[in-house]
Amino acid sequence: MPKTVADLMIERLIDWGVDTIFGLPGDGINGIFEALRTHKDKIRFIQVRHEEAAAFAACGYAKYTGRLGVCLATSGPGGIHLLNGLYDAKCDGQPVLAITGHTFHDLIGMHYQQDVDLDKLFIDVAAFNQRVMGPAHVVNVVDEAIKTSLAYRTVSHITIPKDIQDWTSSKEDRSSANVPMHSSGVYAESHPVPPRAALESAAQVINKGSRVAILAGRGCLNAREEILELAKTVAGPIVKPLLGKAVVPDRNPYTTGGIGLLGTSPSQDALRECDTLIVAGSSFPYMEFYPKPGKAKTVQIDISATRIGLRHQADIGLVGDCGAVLRALLPLLKRKKDQDFLKKSQKRMASWNKLMEERGTRPDMPMKPQVVVHQLNKLLTDDAIVSSDSGTIATWSARYIEMRGSMQFSLSGTLATMANGLPYSIGAAVAYPDRQVVCIVGDGGLTMLMGEIATLVKYNLNVKVIVIKNNVLGMIKWEQIAQEGNPQFGVQLQPIDFAGLAVNCGAAGFTIERPGDAESILRKALAHPGPAVIQAVVDPNEPPMPGQISTDQAIKFAEALLRGQKDAWKIIKTVMEDKIREVV
Repeated sequence: MPKTVADLMIERLIDWGVDTIFGLPGDGINGIFEALRTHKDKIRFIQVRHEEAAAFAACGYAKYTGRLGVCLATSGPGGIHLLNGLYDAKCDGQPVLAITGHTFHDLIGMHYQQDVDLDKLFIDVAAFNQRVMGPAHVVNVVDEAIKTSLAYRTVSHITIPKDIQDWTSSKEDRSSANVPMHSSGVYAESHPVPPRAALESAAQVINKGSRVAILAGRGCLNAREEILELAKTVAGPIVKPLLGKAVVPDRNPYTTGGIGLLGTSPSQDALRECDTLIVAGSSFPYMEFYPKPGKAKTVQIDISATRIGLRHQADIGLVGDCGAVLRALLPLLKRKKDQDFLKKSQKRMASWNKLMEERGTRPDMPMKPQVVVHQLNKLLTDDAIVSSDSGTIATWSARYIEMRGSMQFSLSGTLATMANGLPYSIGAAVAYPDRQVVCIVGDGGLTMLMGEIATLVKYNLNVKVIVIKNNVLGMIKWEQIAQEGNPQFGVQLQPIDFAGLAVNCGAAGFTIERPGDAESILRKALAHPGPAVIQAVVDPNEPPMPGQISTDQAIKFAEALLRGQKDAWKIIKTVMEDKIREVV
């Protein structure tokens, strides 16, 4: 029996090792679904409730496995819905392949139903973006799409008109130039190492430095040993942008944790005071947290030459895989005897950890959000996979979830979109059914894609959803107050009983309202076999305090309170209690 275009595509994906596709059916991809049905023993389809979740799940799958993530959507609106999750993959450098349907090939541009030119719509998000024209074309397109995504760690897109999906192959379909079986389904990884002269120049800069700091991002996730050896050699603290949170364990004596508004005060001190900075595998975007231009000599390591000097002036750029580059660089470095800069950072970090412990064990009512995440951290396994959503919840995740063992962590680092946390966890649980998978989300982000709780139930995915419920879009509220000097507006949320919703979807539902109950309820929920939602009702007036407050932030904060901010005195009381704990 002749094979259809859809058959040829699915079989080529299987040849490439793809075993999972996230998506939602639609009449624009019925041919592809028939191919999935007839090949279901070799490739599985995970049905989500919204195409945006399919793209997020594929991105999370790629982040946690290092493999290609694949998502599938129908023509028109289905493909449009993928875009946010695909931009998340693009911005965070993840290999994701999006497959979409299109209207009938001879009605494209004729204002027919769902006639959206998705190959034009995806032109910005996808590095490879092609419409399949027939049976002789599809294998070539699949091969190039996958190679592009893997080589450039980005998004590729294939769209196939509805009727072409069912076309069958024949010799007459192929042009004479298109030699049969010429395209190879082989990907050759590249781990370039800079020339010896560049490595020696970098070593000279680092060896001359007396206060060396290391900024280690997601490009170092597979280079833990090398980064730790670098820190020991240069006697310098490791500062971790949030996408690099799992590079080294959070309680390792060589790290000061995160950086930025969600980071730690010791990390800010280290970057402000260093005279030499090594940026490894990071494109941390907030330039105000780097050393002031000209103050610190900088060596930057990145797999992309276009990222060298993008955020901060680089004196030496080393292009290549961070692990490979560091293995070539380390023998050229001199071990520093002066440990004062490192010891100062370690002393500051001890004080910071004590402060976090105090804030995470507060008995106040309403319950503080820190308490929930602090207690959760103690119950996580050493190989847990933790996903966070965007918003104030990212602050609590960044500061209270401590990486240890082989734990993994991610969130929408660059796009900073809401609603990614739950779908990321779907991708993680599908890839690693035997590992503990937890997502920490806010009530605003969960509401956007809360239909995916049903996806957890459908596939019995052992995901625990921790929703911090404060009935407000918290990060936007605090940005309005502290960055703009305006009272909050338009951020209050209609309350939802997420535990009840979970039960109605077929999952377990739990509620935490008092600090003293947090540990016991979390322990019970984590032990539950199968999906569970744990809603924690918390104080909406607890601000995500930055590691260090700038003068401008303080002025804007005061202006907002004077201009009529709701609950101003409650906010003042909360902030004052937080600051008092820092100095007592």
